[in-house]
Amino acid sequence: MLPTPRLLLLLMLAAPLVAGAALARPLIWLALAYLLVVAGIVISDLLITPRPGQIEVERINDSKLSLGAENLVTVLISNLSSRALHLTMRDEYPDQFPSDAPFITGRLPAYAVFEARYHLRPLRRGDYRFGDVVLRYQSLLGTVVRQARYPAAAAVRVYPNVLELRRYDLLARKGLLYEHGLRPARVYGQGGEFARLREYTPDDEFRRINWKATARRGKPIAAEIETERSQHVICMIDTGRLMAPPLGEIAKLDYVINTALLLSYVAALKGDHVGMLTFADEVGVFLAPQRGRAQFQRMIEALYNVQAQPVEADHAVALGYLQRKVRRRSLVILFTDLATPDAARPLIAHMARLGRQHLPVCVTISDPNVRAAIGRPVADGQAAYTRAVAEQLRDERQAILDTLSRSGVIPIDVPADTLTISVVNTYLRLKAQGRL
Repeated sequence: MLPTPRLLLLLMLAAPLVAGAALARPLIWLALAYLLVVAGIVISDLLITPRPGQIEVERINDSKLSLGAENLVTVLISNLSSRALHLTMRDEYPDQFPSDAPFITGRLPAYAVFEARYHLRPLRRGDYRFGDVVLRYQSLLGTVVRQARYPAAAAVRVYPNVLELRRYDLLARKGLLYEHGLRPARVYGQGGEFARLREYTPDDEFRRINWKATARRGKPIAAEIETERSQHVICMIDTGRLMAPPLGEIAKLDYVINTALLLSYVAALKGDHVGMLTFADEVGVFLAPQRGRAQFQRMIEALYNVQAQPVEADHAVALGYLQRKVRRRSLVILFTDLATPDAARPLIAHMARLGRQHLPVCVTISDPNVRAAIGRPVADGQAAYTRAVAEQLRDERQAILDTLSRSGVIPIDVPADTLTISVVNTYLRLKAQGRL
């Protein structure tokens, strides 16, 4: 319990009486009587104010929080007494998580439930723990503030952004994928699987006419072909030191993992087999391509706590391992980073060799600092030097990407905020073109 300013003021009023007792002895009895009255008020206040045991607290949140997303946490506070309360709540969420409401205040009516809602935005994946819930509420007469701690400790895991998968489903159901830069999950066009029959239009190819259906219906009917299913898509994720630097608040590796999961989710929706390989100086996790929801869940579990390693990534080891394990032609999407032209030469050679059997895609995130330096006006010699270095880095990186392209590799080098859209659209385009 803590005293309120009102109680302190009442106690301070006794000070003149106590001080006056030095001059007039009977005033001491008056001061004692006054303090007894104040004590009676405090005791009465405690008796009529609901006790902590008359309040129940429950926290509701996903056991798997999404990295970099606003995760909703709800704390239900139930008042089992006949008195309304004004309270302040603090939930002991993990210190590493930014929150939009560290303290929540509100009025809790008698026999009612108060919903305290706030959002957490985790910045790193891994295992964490919630602590207890702490409540403070003022007594009914305003003399004290009661504080109580309610046990609510619980483990929580931070996963890649699974909320983005729900958002994709929602956009697909509403037909809003194009508005957000994404193609729909189902793509009709070139492919090998029959989808449906419909009336022929002037834009259709002549070879798409179904003559049997045309004869039955007495008008031209076209067969619509859906892109083939049961193809293999493999995400290779570099977890070396170049993937550790943050881009804003989130590490480069986390952007890559979020993108790889959404790509795998879209591929699974289209009936393809999805697989995964992580590597640094040696192979980490390998999941052979399989189809179905269970495979996607295995990918999430395997990736939720993968961290960047302080070592150089060995692309030769990873690509050699993949070629030994996967014989069937697959779309292999390598998420990595490019340091210098000399360091990229082995990667280019091995990716070109991979292209003899598979369809390779090399995905990198462009450096925002380089882009910012190139666009910055030159005000002095230091700025001119910085811009010249940035332009040199850009040209070297572009030379590496051009070499990859000439070697039969499809390069993708985009900013982090457009990484997911670019990769998913590239997959859908390659599938619609029948290149898998």
